[in-house]
Amino acid sequence: MMRDSIRSCLLAVGVAAAALAFGLSAVPGRAERPAGALPPPALDVPGGGSSLQTAIFSGGCFWGVQGVFEHVKGVTEALSGYTGGDVVNPDYEEVSSGTTGHAESVRVTFDPRRVTYGKLLQIFFSVALDPTEVGHQGPDWGSQYRSALFVEGPAQARVARAYIAQLEAAHVFDRPIATRVDPAVPFYPAEGYHQDFLVNNPDNPYIVINDIPKVEALQRLFPAYWQATPVLVVKGSRS
Repeated sequence: MMRDSIRSCLLAVGVAAAALAFGLSAVPGRAERPAGALPPPALDVPGGGSSLQTAIFSGGCFWGVQGVFEHVKGVTEALSGYTGGDVVNPDYEEVSSGTTGHAESVRVTFDPRRVTYGKLLQIFFSVALDPTEVGHQGPDWGSQYRSALFVEGPAQARVARAYIAQLEAAHVFDRPIATRVDPAVPFYPAEGYHQDFLVNNPDNPYIVINDIPKVEALQRLFPAYWQATPVLVVKGSRS
């Protein structure tokens, strides 16, 4: 049943609800980070061209990562799914077991004339995750919630590795960045009930505690790239 298969991302809802009630953080011990946006990449993939491009980001539960990228100008689709594992076409239960090697991920399709890969990286590291966490992301534990960039070709690989090195050299975090850079492998879309989850469930305690602040940070820190109306996977989702 859907209610059973959604339970992994919702294990922290009880904690989130309690934290919300008492005004506490649901994710203690996160790295100290700058109050503003991180510096832009010194190296970027050149913008332009008429073809859409894709990039895959893994940063914990995909609800929040998708919710952020759905509000970025130049993004034409942000699709939640699974990548990085060994099982063909896995389902949520299999991935949540932590035995398939997959990471919850979001495949972002974007127009490079409007937003570059480097800008997407800057947004991702600034608002979508804590890249210093290992084996979990916030309240979600397991390798399926790891931080990773699955790069599409050598240009993205160069830019991703250079940006991580740039942030490390600038000591913008008080712990080492754990985000992996791996070549893109097959990506499998997640079940329909996971798509546009933040948009459809804005009052869910998990979303309120963990993910709405990410979307608010995007609007505050990147106003030139903010689009109020999200690009939805499922047409007709609440927006």
